Amino acid sequence: MRNKDNLPPGIGPHEGRELELMLAGGKPVAMFSDVIPPSFELPEEDFAPHVESGRLVKFDVVITASKSGMYDMRYLFYALPGEEWRIDRLIEIHRDFHQHDKPTSCELEKEIGQLLGYQDREIQVYVDRSVAPLNK
Repeated sequence: MRNKDNLPPGIGPHEGRELELMLAGGKPVAMFSDVIPPSFELPEEDFAPHVESGRLVKFDVVITASKSGMYDMRYLFYALPGEEWRIDRLIEIHRDFHQHDKPTSCELEKEIGQLLGYQDREIQVYVDRSVAPLNK
């Protein structure tokens, strides 16, 4: 969630807390992404023991921006078992963004937030602060 300053009480990003939230059952999917070559290290080592034990499922996908051809994006997903369908939809959305130049929208950003396990009020704060101003 961008624009973290002055967030209402109880609203906060999952960044840095994904594994903790997933292991507690409060987050069905975590999504990380970066350009290739990477600009930072993704948290694979932290998640690895939980993937090995079967507590989490890992998906690693590279999406090429076929329209511009300028870069590839690596998406790293972790899901609670049974929640893999969420990853399928997130991949579909991001392929539309990168390969078909589909613009984001408030509706798509809300769907992404729901797939990632954010609460409706958190999603609305994010959309109001980060997406809606772009659509004006």
